Amino acid sequence: MNSVTSAVTRRHHSQRPLFALSTLAIALLPLCHAQADSFSYPEMRYSNSDFGGVGLMQMPTARMHQEGEFTFGTTISSDYHHYWASLQLLPWLETTIRYTQVPDLYYSGDHSFSGDTLYTDKGIDAKIRLWQESYWLPEVAIGIRDLGGTGLFDGEFIAANKRVGPLDFTLGLGWGYIGQRGNITNPFCKVSDTFCDRNNGFKNNGGSFDTQRWFKGNAALFGGVEYQTPWQPLQLKLEYDGNDYTDDFRANRGHDMTPKSPFNIGAVYQLSDWATANISYERGTTVSFGLSVNTNFNQLKASWLDEPMPTIATTPTTNNLTIEQWQQLAQDVEKIAGYKNPTIYQHGENSITVVAEQVKYRDRDQAQLRAGILLNNQAPAVEQFNIIETVANQPITETILNRQQLLQVANNDYIGSHIDDSRTTVAPSTIQGQQMVDLNQNWNVGVAPTLQQSLGGSEGFYMFNVGVTASADYWFNNHLTVGGSVYLNLYDTYDKFKYDVPPDGTHNKRVRTLVRQYITDNTLRMNNLQLTWLDQLSGDWYAQAYAGYLEVMFGGVGGEVLYRPVGSNWALGLDVNYVKQRDPHSAFGFFKDQNQYDDHLGRPYEVQTGTTTGNLTAYYQPQWQWLPNTLLKVSAGRYLAEDTGFTIDFSKQFDSGIIAGAFITQTSMSAEEYGEGSFNKGFYVSIPFDILTVKPSTSRAHISWLPMNRDGGQMLGRQYHLYDLTDGRQPWSGRKAFNN
Repeated sequence: MNSVTSAVTRRHHSQRPLFALSTLAIALLPLCHAQADSFSYPEMRYSNSDFGGVGLMQMPTARMHQEGEFTFGTTISSDYHHYWASLQLLPWLETTIRYTQVPDLYYSGDHSFSGDTLYTDKGIDAKIRLWQESYWLPEVAIGIRDLGGTGLFDGEFIAANKRVGPLDFTLGLGWGYIGQRGNITNPFCKVSDTFCDRNNGFKNNGGSFDTQRWFKGNAALFGGVEYQTPWQPLQLKLEYDGNDYTDDFRANRGHDMTPKSPFNIGAVYQLSDWATANISYERGTTVSFGLSVNTNFNQLKASWLDEPMPTIATTPTTNNLTIEQWQQLAQDVEKIAGYKNPTIYQHGENSITVVAEQVKYRDRDQAQLRAGILLNNQAPAVEQFNIIETVANQPITETILNRQQLLQVANNDYIGSHIDDSRTTVAPSTIQGQQMVDLNQNWNVGVAPTLQQSLGGSEGFYMFNVGVTASADYWFNNHLTVGGSVYLNLYDTYDKFKYDVPPDGTHNKRVRTLVRQYITDNTLRMNNLQLTWLDQLSGDWYAQAYAGYLEVMFGGVGGEVLYRPVGSNWALGLDVNYVKQRDPHSAFGFFKDQNQYDDHLGRPYEVQTGTTTGNLTAYYQPQWQWLPNTLLKVSAGRYLAEDTGFTIDFSKQFDSGIIAGAFITQTSMSAEEYGEGSFNKGFYVSIPFDILTVKPSTSRAHISWLPMNRDGGQMLGRQYHLYDLTDGRQPWSGRKAFNN
């Protein structure tokens, strides 16, 4: 249903009194603040709104949680069921993703397609703090609700908050869903007539950023107060709602949403440090219940049962070691310092070099100090120790430790001693000396549980498959390897996935939406099997070439080059591939015919029988104060469905090492061709294993969320990514925790 609201024609008689009272309240806040004795009240913890993110009930506020705060919650009423996750990504940026189900409305009228799945709306919110509260000035933020959604709840706001003892006052101006009451003239309407009207129609596909609506149409003042009671767990809320619900999604479908009161009241109770319950009475007609759990990604810390730091010896070591002593040294370097399968060289009295991959410590200070002490204690006396860190047998960095300075650091001979005083990190050089011991293996095997999932689909709100992946690889030398993996599907719900053909009138090649056939039709399947060549071409250049079954759905040939200097916060890479789509009904076969036919629907569709795909990618770790510990990746190229465009990937690493990120892809495929979701986008979280277990580790658990996976903007899945392999040159995923 489409409707247009006018900010000029809608007026309320209460407009002037409300504005006068609001102005008076703000004017008196500094005076009240002067009388408030803040230390006499329990600390106030800002609570969340019904939609997720810090707020009152229906209305947002300018307040924000501490950086790194992650909250997952649900709010249930007879009108809507909200399920949301909110993350304080940066000190000034709050982000929220939300699913909203309409209790009495099915996803589609075709029961055979979506069954009993309720209509589910997806939304993304963002709030930016403009400035923090001071003695005289309130905290002020601007925000967008339902960014890129279907328009059910889209709205914009500017809010101000001022703390007065146990009271936190909010006054804001809202547009769209937040300002539907229209109790004030839209101030932007006085600037341009284009801001006077707003198209409130709902977008079937959603997913697009409809900036043409922003700050247009009706505007309304909203406000409220949150009270921290003397009893620490309990907070009370009072809110003046800026929405009169006349144009609500349910109201337009015959439901009576008429408010009996513009005021909402609520209570919030802290069940524990990590759980909160809330109840509210809204519009004078509706009771709402909520529950949320929270943690802070900055404050999570690892607690290990680890090998103790060895004590450094000051007496010289013998100049000659037996084979058994070299073997013991290599084993200790692996067990105590975390360098897997090391190879050790001695260059006379000049140096000892360790070549190995670091698999235990994200904190390279810890790893290198341990290795240096072990080499000092057990190896022949030399001037320096060299540690060449490798990944996939490729040299990444070389760390040079001066032995005499290392002794001073390990013994804390002076105030402020640090391993930096004894080391230099450079691009790897040619190894000098004689090989004394080699624990390197030319084969690896592994078994790991696997979970793949999707949320918010039309056929089912949550679909997943769970199984076991077994992998193995064999190295012919330091550059050439063959490897593969096999997946055993134990259980899945993808039989619900009935997206069989692209939207009518399009010819999208089904490069991803055939996923059901690959999962449900193959209990045991080969994920990948490929031959790979890897090499460091020169000091700052790396390359790889590969051929075989590259991922579950595609096989072919390809290559990648990467330029990445040591210690640089930027890198540049290029990958080019020629691939074909694998036949899900054959273990090793590929589709031969582009045109296929769906017997169930009686409609044709197309698959990919051969295309060139690849991207030019720039990587940048900003050094700006307002974007701390972030990584930006921008790719441009050709995707699997032969559409061209770009992908922007932004991620933030918190003090614990947890990484949260999001990406969007815009290509030549239109929103109509793409279908529901309009364009490819997703979110992900990467969690270090060592904050989940009692042992240090460099491994990570990856959780991704794709709101709607379609065929546009899809990249090839590759086994190796050179930027990830060379992480040690400017650590990102392998960066040490900052909160230990």
